[in-house]
Amino acid sequence: MSEFLDFLKHKYAYVAIGEFKPGRFAEAQKLYEKAVSTYTTGFKGAYLLQKPGTDEGIAVIMWDKIDDMQDNVSEAYEAILKQMSHLYKTPPTTSFYEVCSEIGTEAKV
Repeated sequence: MSEFLDFLKHKYAYVAIGEFKPGRFAEAQKLYEKAVSTYTTGFKGAYLLQKPGTDEGIAVIMWDKIDDMQDNVSEAYEAILKQMSHLYKTPPTTSFYEVCSEIGTEAKV
């Protein structure tokens, strides 16, 4: 029964779309991975996408609930974000999305 109830529960994705200063994507990627490693409660996974040949990217972080992201903010996380802030060409646009569909036999988002 709990598997069925888990199926009915929707997950949420925090999406950030941005562009880094030329040649800074790799440094930003390391900091992103470090920041994501601090997440615990409600965290379901993360993806970092890079448009080939550019410093443009999309970060997708999966959560059980929208509040889980705020609950995972810590001093360590804030310090990492501060280190990352100067790498952006312009501030990223961010938003939450509800996961409406998962397709695939290994879908464990």
